[in-house]
Amino acid sequence: MAGSGKKQLIENKVSKKEVRKVVYEKLAGALAEFKDTVSEKKFRNKLKKASKLFAVDIAKAARRIPVANTEKEVVPAQ
Repeated sequence: MAGSGKKQLIENKVSKKEVRKVVYEKLAGALAEFKDTVSEKKFRNKLKKASKLFAVDIAKAARRIPVANTEKEVVPAQ
């Protein structure tokens, strides 16, 4: 299979819970203006729902990252 050009898939262990926490923190920072217009409870609930939805797709995408095949064909010198 050397030089076939096919991509291999490697497994990444990323939990949905970890991704959800990261997304929650980033959204909370980005939506500081929105936080002023609604109550704290509504803000937290909306962020929690949004981060949960994003985390599912991000975790799926992060589990399989294509890696280029590092093996090369060796051409004998003549």
